[in-house]
Amino acid sequence: MGGVMGSLRVIELQLVAFIMVFSASGLVPLLDLAFPAFATLYVLSLSRLAFPAVTASSYERRSPEIFHGSGMFRAYVVVGTTVGLFLPLAYVLGGFARGDEHAVRSATPHLFLLSCQILTENVISGLGLFSAPVRAMVPLLYTVRRIFVVVDWIYDVWINKAFSANAPVKDVAWLWFGKVLAVANLIYFSVNLFGFLIPRFLPRAFERYFKERDEDAQGRLSTSTNGVTSLRSASNV
Repeated sequence: MGGVMGSLRVIELQLVAFIMVFSASGLVPLLDLAFPAFATLYVLSLSRLAFPAVTASSYERRSPEIFHGSGMFRAYVVVGTTVGLFLPLAYVLGGFARGDEHAVRSATPHLFLLSCQILTENVISGLGLFSAPVRAMVPLLYTVRRIFVVVDWIYDVWINKAFSANAPVKDVAWLWFGKVLAVANLIYFSVNLFGFLIPRFLPRAFERYFKERDEDAQGRLSTSTNGVTSLRSASNV
């Protein structure tokens, strides 16, 4: 337990704080509160029953990263972090400051699930006990769920929220900020799911897993063969 806690970086501890605050605020629906528990149990089941990790020696020879992207890919990740985490967090904090409970309630479920996803990914990668397909399932599961949550967010800010004709400019700008941000999240994470996670990230994880498993099996066979050869040589002597 001490090793796990020691591996948690400052940002992960902040995510834990966000998750606790969001959970206690009453702003996250029960279904979304239960989803991280379901995802964790499912991932653990996959790790034990379907895709167990290969031997530690094989794992240690490789980087825990599944996908090594270019500079453009890193920029894509930065855009996703900004659109999906930093701007929604600013939107929620701004909603608290303005007393806009509607804005806070609309965006909080997305932030809660994204915080749980990032924390789960970091802990699983840091432990080094899970195979590549299991690690790949974490962003896939959470992204699918968050797309539905973002659709609800869009419905709230585009359909259920309106402003009067004589509303101040700052109120109109605030409302449009929420609308554009919700749509931007839907576009980005839909592209991320259907353009990256499913066609590229998940196949790469399975390719790496089966390659590692085959290499591990060949290594065991080679060790066994060498052992038999040594025994025969010793008996002949």
